[in-house]
Amino acid sequence: MSIPEPERAHEAYSFACMRCGYGWEQDYEIQHRLRSDGTAFVTYRTGGETVPSPLSRPTCLNCGSHVVRIMRPGQVHLFQELLAGSHREPAHGHHWWHRSAS
Repeated sequence: MSIPEPERAHEAYSFACMRCGYGWEQDYEIQHRLRSDGTAFVTYRTGGETVPSPLSRPTCLNCGSHVVRIMRPGQVHLFQELLAGSHREPAHGHHWWHRSAS
């Protein structure tokens, strides 16, 4: 019985640290595999290295914070523009990071 090749997909994510404002993008090769008992698992690779899932608990590459927003690719510049704009007086007294009470 031969072992099937893992299914491979490529995904990219944008990340923005809510603590220090650092933003970056990262590409991942995602491999869907089966364990010997038949259960499925996923591995993420970047730069030839296996890394933790970027969706689990991302860490800011600049300050080490885990308060990181994950976005679709190409969004870092929008976040940085929002951050730069947050130094101006916000419209209607609200900040872009304002959260409404639950």
